[in-house]
Amino acid sequence: MVSFVVNFVRGALMGIAEVIPGVSGGTIALVVGVYRTLVDAIADGFLALRQLLGLAGHKPSISAFWRTFKSLPWKLLLPLVVGMAVAFLSVARIIETVLQEHPVQLRALFFGLVLAGVYVPVHMALRVARVRLTDLLIVAVAFVGAFMVTGIPPESVSDPNLIFVFGGAAVAICAWILPGVSGSFFLYSIGLYQPMIEAVNDRNLVYLGVFALGALVGLGLFVNLLKWLLAKHARVTLWAIVGLMLGSLRALWPWQDADRGLLAPGGDVGSVLLFFGIGVIFVSILLVIEHRLRISEEDVDFDASGAPRQHT
Repeated sequence: MVSFVVNFVRGALMGIAEVIPGVSGGTIALVVGVYRTLVDAIADGFLALRQLLGLAGHKPSISAFWRTFKSLPWKLLLPLVVGMAVAFLSVARIIETVLQEHPVQLRALFFGLVLAGVYVPVHMALRVARVRLTDLLIVAVAFVGAFMVTGIPPESVSDPNLIFVFGGAAVAICAWILPGVSGSFFLYSIGLYQPMIEAVNDRNLVYLGVFALGALVGLGLFVNLLKWLLAKHARVTLWAIVGLMLGSLRALWPWQDADRGLLAPGGDVGSVLLFFGIGVIFVSILLVIEHRLRISEEDVDFDASGAPRQHT
């Protein structure tokens, strides 16, 4: 029961994060200690689907499908997915209101949360090897890329074509699972964020169905690449994630204009520092609890090449 509640809360935090443009669900998964397990589970889930349908070189096999399906970490996945869905569907309207009325304070809160969360991939990368010059270059390149992307002015689309919705969802889900890159921020950039929020609030099943199908296709194509990178090139991937998370902080800078231009601090510095501090403290407490209770899924050893080595 305790593990169910813990994983439900983890999922809820991920669901809430995806409503905030600039905050990645993958970032939250990394912070709460389920990222690697989640990536592997999603990849194995698509493997099971291919085994069932006979896709990508696999002959249709119910027995192979069932073996893979049963091996998935359901004790983690079920409460995680339920928590995400409940939080996303119930909090979307509230977050939309708060974002409109208190955007500076809300961005400050998540700025602190994401900045503190950078500790996680840094800690994981340092377990592989000491910092090298190439690692810093990887961080710099990823930082610049994320910083530039998060500075793209938002678009507005009142009645998006469903084909556009499908394609946007396919790319946004890749951003969702990649720490430092926000799926909701991408939707905001191409004008699909507001229509998505309205579809959730209005229970527009056609729109949501097309969006879900696009997300499913995009996730299936991207997750295997991500799993391979984490398995074979963990050091490079982790330092790239550090750069992406740092660069994406531009999207969460509290003071911005309507076109995402960065502004100097205004008159509400006190409240900004307060909410920034709350974000940092929240993540710090969360990391301490995970360490003390040993509930993090990220406690992985690595071999000299940077590939994960499981305990036996």
